[in-house]
Amino acid sequence: MNKLRQIIRLYCQGTGTKTIHGMVGTSRTTVKKYVHVWHKLGITHDEFNEKSDNELSVLFTTPAAKTINSPRMQELELLHPGYCKRLKKKGVTREALHLEYIQQHPGGYARSRFNNAIDTYLQLSKPVMHIDHKSGDKMYIDFAGSKLQFHPADGHQCDAEVFVAILGCSQLTYVEAVESQRKEDLIKACENALHYFGGVPAAIVPDNLRSAVTKGSKYEAVLNDEFAAFAEHYAVTIIPARVYKPRDKALVEGAVKLIYRSIYQRLEGRRFNDLESLNAAIRSALEIHNNKPFSGRSYSRSEQFEEIEREALRVLNPIRYEVHKQVMVTVMKNGYIRLGEDIHYYSVPYTYIGKKVKVLYTSGIVQIYYHYTQIATHKRDRARYHYTTNKDHLASQHRFLTEWTPEKFIQEAEQIHEDVARYISQVLENKSYPEQAYKSCSGILSFARRVGPERLANACRWADNLSQYNYPVIEEILRKQLDQLQPEGEQVAIPSHKNIRGKEYYQ
Repeated sequence: MNKLRQIIRLYCQGTGTKTIHGMVGTSRTTVKKYVHVWHKLGITHDEFNEKSDNELSVLFTTPAAKTINSPRMQELELLHPGYCKRLKKKGVTREALHLEYIQQHPGGYARSRFNNAIDTYLQLSKPVMHIDHKSGDKMYIDFAGSKLQFHPADGHQCDAEVFVAILGCSQLTYVEAVESQRKEDLIKACENALHYFGGVPAAIVPDNLRSAVTKGSKYEAVLNDEFAAFAEHYAVTIIPARVYKPRDKALVEGAVKLIYRSIYQRLEGRRFNDLESLNAAIRSALEIHNNKPFSGRSYSRSEQFEEIEREALRVLNPIRYEVHKQVMVTVMKNGYIRLGEDIHYYSVPYTYIGKKVKVLYTSGIVQIYYHYTQIATHKRDRARYHYTTNKDHLASQHRFLTEWTPEKFIQEAEQIHEDVARYISQVLENKSYPEQAYKSCSGILSFARRVGPERLANACRWADNLSQYNYPVIEEILRKQLDQLQPEGEQVAIPSHKNIRGKEYYQ
């Protein structure tokens, strides 16, 4: 303000602007501007001297003062609210607004001055708060608007989403190309970022992505269950940015703009066959970006991270997080649920037959829940159309059936008599599938409780002599009490009966 007072005093004394420029050391343009504003204000030199430095600052240096009584600027200022409101709409650009402005006001400002006026209005109408980022406090994440491409062996082009993470304090940046913005890819990229940084911040600030936030809110957003489980695994808080408030994560928005210049340009013109090769190239460019000194400073992001932020990060969970896929299914009547991805069946307690249950599964385990209570867990098996069974889940009658095996029947028969065991072995061998003979074996062995072991052993010897190996033959022998007759030799003739046909019948 001292120079301003000197300029006005010298001008009132009749000194020319060129001479004032040499005496005060201020550019002639600035001298002319101050003199112009003084004339527009219409005040005397004495009134000028009575004003304080603060009042003079307001009159001579604020944007309003610089354009005082300018008809063109006053005209444009009236249009600012409407223009800035329309700029929020998708597809509306400053260039389009300027063309409209020139058509309606042919003598208006050129595009550069028009844009500066818009910026000045936005800065005055929306003051921005400076945020001091504490070390180890927040990691901001987002996806870049522009995608990268890779070309698999079949030749078609695939688009890759570009994930960006940045630490608030040191501004150390992590970039990775992923297949999509699905929760599986988002969680994997977040986890890779934590491992790249070598620690866990106090909070992660995502945008309102569907893969991270189920329902956005100005006050408290609802997190996606899987992303919340990931945060719990690494003991980190998720603080989503407010809806339509990009300044909540301005740091990562700025990081995205920087990687367009520092990473995208380095990849331009190069061809990649898969995500792995694309990410390898990104990692090389990322190291250059992080190790490049800040503009106007003597240190880089990596140096600042090592100095002030690495020690502030918390220790990583040594166990990698596995994404839990989720599906709702109904327990079938046989007491199993069907995991559609593998077409494999898993048992649940039979009391839940007909109930809807939630299945959470990873690459190695299948967990089944009913109303937030875990009712079954199994090791994941990808064998199609197979069954994984926990015998404790089955009803008593079903559990008994699952215990039927050839060895079990032979062992039980041996406890009765060796002839019974030999006969049971023949029953099992004479069926294409042993399971077909299980009911016959069970029925034959039940005769030991009804008629006694001795009669059953005799009946088995009679049937064995006849080379008949099934339940009806034993039942008939015992019913006719043929087992009490003593067979003569190896072959014993059975008494005549209308249902028994001799060899003559087939002549």
